[in-house]
Amino acid sequence: MANFSLNPSDIQIAGRSVHYAWVIVGVGAVMRLFSSSFRSSSSILIPRLVESFGWSFGQVGLGFAIQWIVSGMFGPPAGWMGDRYGVRWTMRLGAVLFIVGMVLTGFMQNLWQFYLFFGVILSAAMGIFQVPLTAAVTIWFRKHLGVGMGLLQSSQGVGPLIAVPIMLLIIHFFGGGIDGLRGAFIIPGILGGIIILVLVQFFYNEPAEIGLRPLGAPDDEPIKQVQTGEAAKIRTKVFLKQAQRTGAFWNLIGIHFWGCAGHAIILVYLASMAEFEGVSKGVAATIFVTLSVTSTLTRFAVPIIADRAGSKPAMAGCFFLQVAPIVLLFFAHDAWQFYLFAVLFGIGFGGEMSAFPIINRQYYGSGPIGTTYGYQMMGAGVGMATGALIGGYLRDITGNFDATMGLSLVLSLTGVVSILMLPTTKNELLPDWENQLPGATPVHSHAGD
Repeated sequence: MANFSLNPSDIQIAGRSVHYAWVIVGVGAVMRLFSSSFRSSSSILIPRLVESFGWSFGQVGLGFAIQWIVSGMFGPPAGWMGDRYGVRWTMRLGAVLFIVGMVLTGFMQNLWQFYLFFGVILSAAMGIFQVPLTAAVTIWFRKHLGVGMGLLQSSQGVGPLIAVPIMLLIIHFFGGGIDGLRGAFIIPGILGGIIILVLVQFFYNEPAEIGLRPLGAPDDEPIKQVQTGEAAKIRTKVFLKQAQRTGAFWNLIGIHFWGCAGHAIILVYLASMAEFEGVSKGVAATIFVTLSVTSTLTRFAVPIIADRAGSKPAMAGCFFLQVAPIVLLFFAHDAWQFYLFAVLFGIGFGGEMSAFPIINRQYYGSGPIGTTYGYQMMGAGVGMATGALIGGYLRDITGNFDATMGLSLVLSLTGVVSILMLPTTKNELLPDWENQLPGATPVHSHAGD
């Protein structure tokens, strides 16, 4: 008779052992789906916010820009909290912020409340589920990190496809208007937050907490628990100081900025570009969904490629597919041309961000990368806001989208050049960083020699 066990240190399904790393991925993917999907999908509510409250598109758009900036700026503190206090504690805080932000947004009446509740509080929660959660998942894998990260990243791409119908159904159920808006924020906020809090109980900070080694680690490798408390604070500080001395640390922040600034323009204005050329609103929305679906596929595939073939070429290829397809937009007039663009650009967009956790591990090994990855997400958030704001401003000045599309092309192309300047991922950049810890005995690592 087949064995079946859900003991975290010895999971068996149909007589086969399953490493808890895959449970961590599954739990993380669901938490990422709930925490980000309803927030990112709330862009469908822009017309209803304008109609219900009388705010302008520019005023509502500024709220989304604040959201991107805050989630980006909160990346380093969120990563630091994960490294310092553990991911479980940090994610409980994120779940509470998610519930509070969604519920308060549902009850908002004034524009400043929209900026505070939606733009700041909800974005802080997003920063937590973007940075320390992602960094923590990488600790569980010595092999197959690409598959694990692909599953985690693709959940965010699938999210809007699930969240949008739910939010529209809630709005319809409450008869539209302000009541529908309130329900679309409050109900997913409470239910999603509760689900996240429950799932946190199944998430462990590291394999050593349940007596395991990372997936793929040798059987004779000592089970070494990551330091906590004051020791974790010192380790994080020492590692970050050394990482900041590497050119890759700063270049990766810039790459995230250039890439996100470039694709933010497309994400915000693609439907408007299609409608400007005479495409119907329904078809324009379907074009955007096509981009989202395509990006979901590459969110899964690119981390696997990056893990096996190296992150640098994978990232360069994806960034190039954020550049080349934009040329099509200058000549696109028919729906099929926009669909073609959506597929090609979706490939690059989906893979562009998903390789970052992999390249951090390839450069910095088992170091506490939460804060480092947080700085990169800060570049991403500021880039999203910058691209959207400047792209819209150029549209207002010129009366068409040519300059806006040109800006997207230039920004993403700058990212391609920056990637080519990165060092190889074959060797760790800081193999001996722990030698700088107080009281450490210097040990030279031959990794990569």
